[in-house]
This record gives sequence, C-alpha cells and structure tokens, in this order.
Amino acid sequence: MNVSVNKVSAKEAGNQNSLQASFVKASKEYHVPLSILMSVAYNETRWEQHGGEPSTSGGYGVMHLTQVNRLPAEDAKGDGNQPSSDKSTEKYLHTLDKAATLLGAQTNDLKKDPDLNIRGGAAILAEYEKQTYGKISDNPADWYGAIAMYSESDNELTATGFADQVYATIQKGVEKNTSGGEHLKLTSEDIKPNKKTANSLQLKKTKETNVDCPNGVDCQFIPALYQAFSSSPGDYGNYDLANRPYDGLNIRYIVIHDIEGSYEAGINTFLRPSYVSAHYVVRSSDGQITEMVRPKDVAWQAGNWYINSHSIGIEHEGYAVEGASWYSEPMYQQSAKLVKYLAKAYNIPLDRQHILGHDNVPGLDTKHQRAMHWDPAAYWDWSHYFELLGAPFTSNSVAVDKSSDNQKNKQIVTINPNFNNNLPTLTYNNQPLEARPSDFVYLYSEPSFQAPLLGDPLIHPTGAGTTEIQDWGDKAVSGQTFYQVDKDGDWTAINYGGQKAWFYNPQGKNSTKGKGLIITPKEGMTSIPVYGSAYPEAGAFQSLGDPIVSNKTIYTMPAGQKYIGTGPVQSDYYFAKLFNQPSTYHVVKGNDEYYQITYNHRIAFVKKSDVDILK
Repeated sequence: MNVSVNKVSAKEAGNQNSLQASFVKASKEYHVPLSILMSVAYNETRWEQHGGEPSTSGGYGVMHLTQVNRLPAEDAKGDGNQPSSDKSTEKYLHTLDKAATLLGAQTNDLKKDPDLNIRGGAAILAEYEKQTYGKISDNPADWYGAIAMYSESDNELTATGFADQVYATIQKGVEKNTSGGEHLKLTSEDIKPNKKTANSLQLKKTKETNVDCPNGVDCQFIPALYQAFSSSPGDYGNYDLANRPYDGLNIRYIVIHDIEGSYEAGINTFLRPSYVSAHYVVRSSDGQITEMVRPKDVAWQAGNWYINSHSIGIEHEGYAVEGASWYSEPMYQQSAKLVKYLAKAYNIPLDRQHILGHDNVPGLDTKHQRAMHWDPAAYWDWSHYFELLGAPFTSNSVAVDKSSDNQKNKQIVTINPNFNNNLPTLTYNNQPLEARPSDFVYLYSEPSFQAPLLGDPLIHPTGAGTTEIQDWGDKAVSGQTFYQVDKDGDWTAINYGGQKAWFYNPQGKNSTKGKGLIITPKEGMTSIPVYGSAYPEAGAFQSLGDPIVSNKTIYTMPAGQKYIGTGPVQSDYYFAKLFNQPSTYHVVKGNDEYYQITYNHRIAFVKKSDVDILK
C-alpha cells in the first residue's frame, strides 16, 4: 500500500487545471493526504464551487465549509405559522469561521475563492487529525476519525457513514468534469481505514434499530429531532405526531425531493432544530436509505400543510442544478424499491398525480405559489423512475374506437420525451448550463420556436417565461397528463395554467396517450377558483371550535378549459398545533369535495360543485 501524502508533483499540478492544483497545494501545505482531501470534497460537493452560494445546510464552496448563525425560517410545515428562529447551533455548522481563523483570512473570501476554500478545508482536516489521532499522520488510513469529525455530526451512523463513503470513493477512484469545465481525477488506492481513530469522538448511538423499509435494501433508522424549542407550546419541531392512516388521514402522495446538499448534511439538518424534516433520505453513491420520520407521522417537508398531512417525503442526495452528477442508478433503483413498498402498504397509485416531485406541490396562496421549491428539477429521469416502479408512462395508453368516451380520451396526452435524447437549453442565474438529458418540454405561446415561452401569471405577470432551470411556469414534465386542444403541424397545444400552451411534438415523439377524468368549469360559469389544498368549509371548523383555516384561490380556470384529474376527495384539515399533546390533535372533516388536477407544472384542486366531468 502506497501511503505517500502526495501522488502528484508540483510540476505536474502546474500543468493541470486550477482546482486539481489547488488540492495538491493544500495537501502539501497542511500535510493532508491528497486522496483524503479530494475524496472529502467530492462527497460533499462533487468538487463544485456553486458560485459562492450556500447549500440549504449552510455550506460554502468545494469543501462545503459551513456558516449557520441563524436557523432557517422556511415554512416547510406549510401551515402559515412557521416561527422564526435565532437559536444556537451549538458547536456545529461553523467550519467556515474556524477555517478563516486558521488561515487568517476573511470568511467572505473563503466563500468565493475555490483555492482558499480548499486550503480552509485542508486546515480543518489537519486540526481534526491532531484531535483524533494525536498528530498528523502520513498514512491515509489514520484519517478516519478526522473525516468522521468533518461530517459535523455527533450521530455514529451519520459520522462513520460519511467516513466509510470517503474511503469507498478512494478505493474505486473517480474523475469528473465540473460545471466550470475543469477535469479532476482521484486515482484509486487500496486503503483500509483505521476506524479506531474515531473512538475519541464519543459518537451517539441510535437506540432504535427497527426500520420501515422493503427487504433487500440497505436501510437504517436515525430519528429526526422532535423537541420543544422554547417555552411556547407551539414552538417545536421538526415534525408532527400522527397515527396515519388510522386517525383519518390517508396517505395519498409520495413527494420526491433533492437535499440541495450531501447525504449527511440532509440527515444533520433533520437532527437539529431546523423546523424541517423528511421521512426518508437516500444516498447517491449506493442508494443507502435512512428513515428519519415514521410514515405514520407528518414530516415538515413539502411547504404545504395539506400535502404534508397526506404524504410521505423522500429526500435524495444532490443539487438540482447538478442532477446528472448526483442522480445515480443505485439511487434510482433503491428509491424506486422504497416507493413501491410504500405505495403497496398505503394503497398509493403509481402515477404522476400521486408520485410527485417537490416542484409539483402547490403553494397555499399566491405568495407561496411563487416561492415554492423546484426540485428535483429537469435532470430527474421520471420516465426511467416509473419504469423501475413497474408503471411506465406508455402503459397509460387508451385504445381508441368510435365511441364518444374514447374519442374524448384520444385528446388526453401524457408528456413523455425521450430523456436521453432530450437536451433543451437551460440557464441558471442567467448563466448557460451544459446540455444534459432532461425530463420536460418547453411550452410556447404560439406554435413556433420564435414565439415567447409561456409565462405563468404569478411568476411573470407581464412577461414571458425563461430558460432558467428554476422557472417552472413554462415546462411540462414527463408523466404529467393534459388535455389536447389543438394541433398545428409538428406542434401540439394543451390547456395549461389557464392558457393555451404549445409544445414541439413531431409525430407525437414527445407524448403518449393518457387517461383520466376530464374536468371543466360547470356550464354557465365564466371561471372557477383553483386552490392549493382541499381544506374544509368554515362551518366544519366552527362546529369543533377550531380557528378557521381558509382555502385560498391561487388561480382561476376560464370557462371552456379542460384539465385531467382524479377524485373526488372529501375535504379535511389536520389540527396539530402543540408539542407532544396528541390528545389535542384531530382531523377536521368537511362536506366540500374536491377534484385534484394537473393545472400547470404543479397539481391543484377544484371544488366538485364548480365543475363538470366530461363523459
């Protein structure tokens, strides 16, 4: 076994790209084995700088140096009552400040300068090596404890899991082209880590080992934090207790997220007072699954309390804008096994009306609709995912004959471009992204590439859509089903978000036949409200003495438009406001019924009393 700290000479480094040279230089300066330094960075960020912007867990730069002085005030619970927190993050999430002190540099410089960021990460690792091993070792095997410490977790499974992954990456080696156009390579080495170096960390063991996962997957249980955060009984997190479905809350959806960070960063976030959680987290490299909230309980994950109450949330390691680097085949395989298992257990249909991306979840009002998340975004391969689920989109095909029912079904189309051949132009923060396989088709105001992209009225009230990856208003996604209203040569028009939207569809290559209920405003009505939830009418709350939670209009559907949906479902609201007081929790059931529709990029709800179902 070669235990040399540096495998690349300074001369060789000078002939390589700047990031590779920065790793070599920092390795020499702080005596951190190059393989250790590069593998830690790869598992944190895939060697991406992210333009100096933080991850959702507050990490900056290639080394994911953290700075979180105030916990997020994001309303992941989605009930409109999210408290703002300035609670201490204790000893964690401050490696950026620590690195700046060690380097005698400014924190803002470490955020923006990749070279300085890598030096900061190396300095931190060297300090942790002294603390865990007693001195700087030139043997990469002796850095196991330092790497576990770098994870910033005091949970044994999370910290050692990160260290194990770092060494697994070294064992197999890796090379990658970054979004900045640089090619980096980590040569494989046969290193067996000295795991005793983590003994001094006194990591916390997870007491409960029972997991709710399918057989044959690598699954562990690390419970998310459930704790009161202040003396106020309503200030707590990171999820709500329930007894679904036996308490009257059926589990109807599974929501697919990406973490916008690494696997351990996602787990760490849910272990701290963050007001955020998910039921499961999936690792990119091998598809390992960590269960954190039991499916019976309500995780704060989707930003919409109605959807949260009826869903299971699954977070996936990675960044949406770099999905191709993170959404691996092992991740797809293991995630799909989990979804199939959960869908069978809770009778959830395997279709895109019930297996949602976070980007398909609506806001509860116009303000939140504009600000809703857009992950897992364009690089998530929905078509492949549903093939793994055993429910390919082509199975939605409906035989067409001369009956009126089937003639109407002929007008239903499911978006289904060939993922691998679909390479649309995309930008992020006005910068072009590398052309990569994507899961959507652009929507235009007219049947022409020269026409403006469709503009969602809440995102672009006076303008057209954009090619920005986060602009969901002009993108129809694989598996979504719409009503076809027109055709012009190679172009197909659908009803979408209250408008007539055109997508390029030569010989039907970007769609397949679909099926579902055809829903339209009731005859005689000029328009109807479109909602982000199916909450009950005011009387249902008053009869129980609960505060009224109003169902707010986010769009209006014009007369004559048609959308594809499911239902109807009875309106309900899960009342859970106080920490650890299940006796006060209850489901408010209403008399109103709703149909769920795919209205635009996101699902939405319309009242049964406002619509006709075309027969």
